[in-house]
Amino acid sequence: MDLGITGRVALVTGGDSGIGWHTAQTLLAEGAIVVISDREQGRLDEAAAALDAAEGRLFAFAADVTSVDELAALHTKTRKVVGEIDILVQSSGVTGAQGLFHEIDDAGWVDTIETDLFGPVRLVREFLPDLRSGGWGRLVLIASEDAVQPYDDELPYCSAKAGILALSKGLSRSYASEGLLVNAVSPAFIHTPMTDAMMEKRAEQRGTDVDEAIASFLEEERPYLELGRRGRPEEVASVIAFLCSDLASFVNGSNYRVDAGSVATI
Repeated sequence: MDLGITGRVALVTGGDSGIGWHTAQTLLAEGAIVVISDREQGRLDEAAAALDAAEGRLFAFAADVTSVDELAALHTKTRKVVGEIDILVQSSGVTGAQGLFHEIDDAGWVDTIETDLFGPVRLVREFLPDLRSGGWGRLVLIASEDAVQPYDDELPYCSAKAGILALSKGLSRSYASEGLLVNAVSPAFIHTPMTDAMMEKRAEQRGTDVDEAIASFLEEERPYLELGRRGRPEEVASVIAFLCSDLASFVNGSNYRVDAGSVATI
């Protein structure tokens, strides 16, 4: 299927692994020019080496989304090498502070929201002029099932992701008339380094192996995830790529759940 994005320039944050990496792979396969970004240049270089890309269509530039200065430098470097971007996929994030509400202090809240909400805010602010300038733009923000179905042991993350949904919807109303379409994608329990770390911690706490930790998590914590397994990052990437495409030309302000039914409500 031709997504109509051949030659479009895409920036994917969180691109060194997981959903971001697979999104970059999918966009490259569709003919886009892709810049991947994450905090550590070494890991980015390894991620880029593992991607299948023709010469001149893939670049890897490190930046921390919590730093205004690093985002400005990323923007300058991107413009110099590939020009203005047409597509922005914000996939970077952290699990953040975990525990019951009374166990999490201000620092835990601030650190989580700094990366998972203010990071996307700063990133979008920096690159918004590019997305508005060409009469065609796509912005996809990665939220989570937690945004609409919060869990009591990770409320800072849930709150930040709820903020992402509000941010996405608000932006979609501001700039659609200029050709910029903004949408969110909300995955649930995807096989990524983030959930690997969660399951390793669960296994250690329970004295089990990781497979048993995953099985118990699905049974006890995600009973509505009807497929009974972790999602694959490429299953999320395919939805993101669609929203970045010409095929999604009438999709704006939406939240696409990629969660196997994990969110219990409609």
